[in-house]
Amino acid sequence: MWVPLLVLLGAAWAFSMGVTLWVICSEFFTADIPAAISHPGRLWVLHCLFQLSVTWGTIFEKLGICSMPQFLSFLNDLPSVKQDPDVVIKDLRFGTIPVKLYQPKMSSCTPRRGVLFYHGGGTITGSLKSYQDICCRLSKESDSVVVAVGYRKAPKHKFPTPMRDCLVATVHFLRSLHLYGVDPARVVVCGDSVGGAMAAAACQNLLDRSDLPKIRAQILIYAVIQVVNFQLPSYQQNANVPLLSKNFAFHCFSHYLDIHPSWKNVIMKGAQLPVEVWEKYRKWLGSENIPERFKKRGYQEVRPGPHNEDAYLETHHALDVVNMPLIAEDDVVSRLPEACIVSCEYDLLRDDSLLYKKRLEDLGVPVTWHHMEDGFHGVFSLLSLTYFQMPCSMRILNAMVHFLKGL
Repeated sequence: MWVPLLVLLGAAWAFSMGVTLWVICSEFFTADIPAAISHPGRLWVLHCLFQLSVTWGTIFEKLGICSMPQFLSFLNDLPSVKQDPDVVIKDLRFGTIPVKLYQPKMSSCTPRRGVLFYHGGGTITGSLKSYQDICCRLSKESDSVVVAVGYRKAPKHKFPTPMRDCLVATVHFLRSLHLYGVDPARVVVCGDSVGGAMAAAACQNLLDRSDLPKIRAQILIYAVIQVVNFQLPSYQQNANVPLLSKNFAFHCFSHYLDIHPSWKNVIMKGAQLPVEVWEKYRKWLGSENIPERFKKRGYQEVRPGPHNEDAYLETHHALDVVNMPLIAEDDVVSRLPEACIVSCEYDLLRDDSLLYKKRLEDLGVPVTWHHMEDGFHGVFSLLSLTYFQMPCSMRILNAMVHFLKGL
């Protein structure tokens, strides 16, 4: 009886070791760890752990146990969360949407700033729990009331559900600011990665709501601002830099927008866009809008491939302004509140931030810009992982706090 069990356990152990060795060896030849990163060894270990998680998630998905995103979310929420005695945390629901409310315990004689925080994770990872330490520190250090929104995620909940959840929660909060001691004149939307896209879209969507307090400012941390031009300099330079490779970015993109993976090569070449559509938006999306200093690490201009009409029919909803804050009309962008934009040099999405920064500035919107020369995508979220924190992570938090205190 014990022999078959021991054989099974031995086979499982051997398979696990084989998967681990395969991931480590394959990433050794494909991952690009920039020398300018403060702790390259730390990033390498983190990257291997992440890729191993993705691999096991894919295996479990093939076996019908759970989806890969579900497995990543499960692992994401495993680390214990520290409690800060100086911050009161409440689990609430705005309608059906779960949120976490963070309030400094020390009383205030005047209403505080309110910060709506939308977490990153490509709409398939990230959660209220995994960002609790970050939101807690943001609330404490900026003396603000922070509300983190637990929007529903892909692949179960696709576009436009996550964005709609964020808007519903935002409207609910704006209507009840007095309950939380928030100054209606100092409400800020904030997010990292896809959460930054949510923040930018929320600003635009609520611009003409006369029944609600106006958004005072927006904080966009390496935000996703466009999803059609994948040939920008940063996409070429940082295609294999952890923690967001071009392949994984497309994986998130296809899950959220419900686009079949078979269109990957067409989309990456820009062949899904008709010529007239590309020319219409090129003035905002083209690489000529990127400063020359960001092309020095290597960049080759690539013209969109021959148009594929079938691909366009299946992917044209990516051009919805909710997914593409960059292409909003001038009348909308020119009336947006001031922005604090954080970009990272070794980030696949670096140029999204640069394009939006230029668009805002060209239309007279004040922009405070912080560029992290040693930064990479996802570095801000490492604040909650003690052993993987980077100096850059704290600098981003400090920049956010400084900006908030100036409002």
